[in-house]
Amino acid sequence: MTPDARHAKGPLTLSPELREALRRIARTDHLLVAMDFDGTIAPIVDRAGDARPLQRSAAAFAGLAALPRTTTALISGRALASLRAVASPPVDTLLIGSHGAEAWLGPGSTELTLDESQRKLLAEVRGVLEDIVEQAPGTLLEDKPAGVVLHTRLATDDVAEDAVAAARSVLQERKGVFLKNGKRVLETSVVNASKGEGLDFLRQITGATAVLFAGDDATDEDALGRLEPGDVGVKVGLDFTQAEFRVEAPVHVAELLEALLQERSLVVAEEEPGDA
Repeated sequence: MTPDARHAKGPLTLSPELREALRRIARTDHLLVAMDFDGTIAPIVDRAGDARPLQRSAAAFAGLAALPRTTTALISGRALASLRAVASPPVDTLLIGSHGAEAWLGPGSTELTLDESQRKLLAEVRGVLEDIVEQAPGTLLEDKPAGVVLHTRLATDDVAEDAVAAARSVLQERKGVFLKNGKRVLETSVVNASKGEGLDFLRQITGATAVLFAGDDATDEDALGRLEPGDVGVKVGLDFTQAEFRVEAPVHVAELLEALLQERSLVVAEEEPGDA
């Protein structure tokens, strides 16, 4: 059974309202297709390094990246190095990592650097989390350029809750430390950034006239909340959202990207027949 089939849930049918929104946004002058990765293009897995995009999603995303007046981007909580390793994005795809703290806009992009006080604070945060992980079976840490992530997906529910509570009790009042809850993770960072700020930045530098953004996690609400009239926001999953549209699972994101690719390709063929 293929990964796409394993993660299928229910009939692959987008709502008529979402299909109409895709037809509308496909006609914009410059389209920015910005997607979260884990839980959106790729199914959630127990170990972060095992995540891979569904084949259908990757193919449709690459097709969109190849179209004129269309920019693709990934906006992820992952560090850029991790995102590149698991997503294998199209060469021209722009990348926002570490919840907006890192950005790759093409060759020559500068790497994130911390000052001495931030580096010292980050080492202190890691020390706090190391002590917690030693006492919490099934938890583990992931290092990022500006933070450390406490993963609890492999822990029992009570151990996970206790570990996150312990980390928050120590770190939430510490000046210069920023915390974000995700799905079975607690993100810590010494740089205050968000996916919403990342999306605003991408809109500005690309000159996009409309944006499609899809994401599944609480941190994606930062980006969904920055969408403007004429944009399309899609929540993946059943959690609370401010998005106008919703799909159930990553396999439906594949259908969404395929539908958008079809609509955008028709527009390009109509308006630029010489390039079709």
